[in-house]
Amino acid sequence: MSLRLRLLIALAPLFVIGLIVADVATYASLHSYLVKQLDDQILAMHDQVYAAELNPDSGGPGTRGGIQSGLPVGTYGAITTASGAPVVAPIEVVLRGQSATSHPVLPATLTPGSDSSPVFYDVAGTGSVSQYRVYVEVAPTTTNDLLIVGLPLDGVNATLHQLLFLEIGVSGGVTVIVLLATWIIVRRGLRPLERMASTARSIVATDLGKRVEPSTENTEVGRLGLALNTMLAQLQEAFAERQRNEQRLRHFISDASHELRTPLTSVQGYAELLQRAPDMNRDDLLLAMRRMEEETQRMGVLVDDLLLLARLDQGRPLQRESVDLEALVMDSCADAQVADPGRSISARAAAPLVVTGDDLRLRQVLSNLLRNAIVHTPPATPIEVTLRPDDGHAVIDVIDHGRGVPTGHTERIFERFHRADPERSGDRGGSGLGLSIVAAVVAAHNGRVRVLETPGGGATFRVELPLRDGVDQQPAILASLAPTPPP
Repeated sequence: MSLRLRLLIALAPLFVIGLIVADVATYASLHSYLVKQLDDQILAMHDQVYAAELNPDSGGPGTRGGIQSGLPVGTYGAITTASGAPVVAPIEVVLRGQSATSHPVLPATLTPGSDSSPVFYDVAGTGSVSQYRVYVEVAPTTTNDLLIVGLPLDGVNATLHQLLFLEIGVSGGVTVIVLLATWIIVRRGLRPLERMASTARSIVATDLGKRVEPSTENTEVGRLGLALNTMLAQLQEAFAERQRNEQRLRHFISDASHELRTPLTSVQGYAELLQRAPDMNRDDLLLAMRRMEEETQRMGVLVDDLLLLARLDQGRPLQRESVDLEALVMDSCADAQVADPGRSISARAAAPLVVTGDDLRLRQVLSNLLRNAIVHTPPATPIEVTLRPDDGHAVIDVIDHGRGVPTGHTERIFERFHRADPERSGDRGGSGLGLSIVAAVVAAHNGRVRVLETPGGGATFRVELPLRDGVDQQPAILASLAPTPPP
């Protein structure tokens, strides 16, 4: 069932019930008002009727069969005993020339009232009057006789019947008009929702870049449009991110397969050589075994790097301990100096800074950056490593004075298996995962790494790590900056 039909079914009974309640209240109010007027009229003339009954031949207002000057047409008056027997002939006021053929049909037992608490009866009539309103009280000059005064209710009933027919006609017409108007208004009000649904279906089927209308804060439908557009934007971004991830994954698998294929091909070649020439001399045999061992170690390093990146991607927690960056920088530079004795590698720390993190992984970060600088710069090119505080962060700069990062590779330098020099082979330049590991480890420590140009030529890799929380390192910094007294 459509929303339009459900709204109409829900609103129609409420409206009809409201009309019925209003009609019943109007009918009851008018009935009470007209009957009250009739009762007041009877009470106002009952003394006059009693006088007319006592003097039936005086020619006054009680004369039977003529137009009574003080009594309305249709008035009935009678004095009876308590058992209902007439004391005198009742009076009936009729038009001149008409016969008095109408009178009320009184019940067998009547209970009289008084001026303070009058008693009225609705009784049937005869002749041209179908119903009377009758007032009963004890006759003023007697103790046992009853005075009965009545007026026809036909005028009141006719007015109420006319009102009833009018209410039925008006209410029926208004109901039809309101239902039609409600149907049109609801249909026009829901038309934007239908357009939204149609647009949403076409968007899902064709292009997530489209948006629904209206989309404003002014109406409920507009706010729904805003919500749908926000959801579509998030879906579009999610699909785009998934496509980018799938593309990166394909590239990653392709590059990893390529990197693993090279050492595997070498190992397979030497293995086949050993199988075909079992009688080769000792030097050739040692060469083949050494090359197989080197390629196996290279594959092991590559697999370890891939495993580390996979763990970092999964968000596995690292060690959380205090790390002295000054000691870490000095140790890493000393290790790099041993690996390349002919190169000048200097370290300068502005202050002894401490961070919270994984000491082993942070050492790997500096080792990879120093190895990257050694591989990508000519021999004897100096390398500098500096440590300084900056706005709640420890900043480590690895500065070289080589050719720098080629244009267009700055943003991609930290991608996996990306090489700024495509001609550089894997055996000379490593697996292509060193800088990717640097970026992943620094990100796991809530820091960031970027590459800058070194003034005068070269590349500067800058690592920013948040300092350890809850430790005031300012005194140590100031002490390190203070001049050293002469010996």
